[in-house]
Amino acid sequence: MEKLTPLEVDQRKILIVGGSGYIGTVLTEHLLSQEYGVRNFDNLVYAHDLATIPFLKNSNYQYVNGTITDTEKIASSLEGVTDVVLLAGLVGDPITAKYPELAGDINDGGYKNILSLLNGRGLNKVIFVSTCSNYGLIDSDQLADEEFDLNPLSLYAKSKVQIEKNLLSMEDGVDFTPTILRFATAFGMSPRMRFDLTISQFVRAMYLGEDLVVFDADTWRPYCHVQDFSTVIRGVLEAPVSDVEFQVFNAGGNINNFTKRMIVEAIQEELPKATVSYQEHGGDPRNYRVNFEKIGKALFFEPKYTVRDGIRELVSAMDNGLFTNIDEPKSFYGNWTIEGA
Repeated sequence: MEKLTPLEVDQRKILIVGGSGYIGTVLTEHLLSQEYGVRNFDNLVYAHDLATIPFLKNSNYQYVNGTITDTEKIASSLEGVTDVVLLAGLVGDPITAKYPELAGDINDGGYKNILSLLNGRGLNKVIFVSTCSNYGLIDSDQLADEEFDLNPLSLYAKSKVQIEKNLLSMEDGVDFTPTILRFATAFGMSPRMRFDLTISQFVRAMYLGEDLVVFDADTWRPYCHVQDFSTVIRGVLEAPVSDVEFQVFNAGGNINNFTKRMIVEAIQEELPKATVSYQEHGGDPRNYRVNFEKIGKALFFEPKYTVRDGIRELVSAMDNGLFTNIDEPKSFYGNWTIEGA
């Protein structure tokens, strides 16, 4: 099957593996708005089915309930699609630490299963969403580009690094174009909102006057809005093959490299009465600033949204009565627990 050109958007149907999640729902909305067809493969482990319902009325959308460990279901879902975006898995350090055996089944075994099924189908692009967390712990005066040594500290990041290696080892042996995107930490509004991520967690706690303790306030992380992630993924889908094949890109922008203290101070610009306490030596030692020059040059990507934009967006939502009670069901608003596990 001849690979499709970027101009033939109306012929392209994207399989989003994990399309009901925090990033997946925003990506789905974005691709549908650009006339792509979307098939969402997700098993709703966080009881977030309500995030999927709004898309069902769109004739270019299809939902398939399944797990990536199910070979027959994945193989069936690959039929008739032109491109694949791999988002699924137990996402984040805390959830993989809480369910290590399940994380191994899904993040290791499940992805081994998917990768074994991709070749020979005439797929165009296969985009694997990895993480900047792979860099682990580096000196604050260093910027990690894509060639920087990887130092995964968690089960989650170790699985991501292994999948990256597996994909890159396929060069010259597959008929599709793989691209790896190392995502910064996400923020921004989504149909499947998460409050276990730094910016949304801090905004909500400070808005409600809760006792927020920030550990290791001067550690660095990169951040990126979920809408910008959608732009990045579409950019890869529409890029010339020669620009993205077997390439690794840090996905984000230098403008959104922030310390936790910088995030708190930006929130206090919107919520001047909010108070926070700081402590050292928390349980998460990661510290990494990331260089995003490569994706800017290759895909002409610069973030549209800053950390401050995301803070204002969420404060405005809460001013209008949204997200003040996220306790039921607890799993819907964060990757804290898995329904039925």
